[in-house]
Amino acid sequence: MIFIINIKSDSKRTSLDKSKLITNAASDKKAEKILLMDMKELTTATDYFIVCQGGSTIQARAIADNIEDQLKLAGEQLLHREGYKSGEWILLDYGDCVAHIFTAESREFYGLENLWGDAHVTHYE
Repeated sequence: MIFIINIKSDSKRTSLDKSKLITNAASDKKAEKILLMDMKELTTATDYFIVCQGGSTIQARAIADNIEDQLKLAGEQLLHREGYKSGEWILLDYGDCVAHIFTAESREFYGLENLWGDAHVTHYE
């Protein structure tokens, strides 16, 4: 017998709550240098960037997979995913939160933290 459970998004979940789900899911797969960037004062496109890195493209994909799995279980809908095939820079768009999963080399090359240097940054521990 197969049971299908449909979990709906908690309408009271804030974008900060969602960002914490993302950072926790990334941490579960040993993501490194996890940052939460508050983008609310800088852009209307999203509230938070979550930036992290894996030691390889395989690990970056595993981090992305776990974020997708955990947020799906929480009832959050993924709006867009890019870069998964190459694994160098994977973007997961959840509307008010966008996760950026890099390899170390790609993170340094693209310098996302420098590009959005005015954002308030919280280091995840």
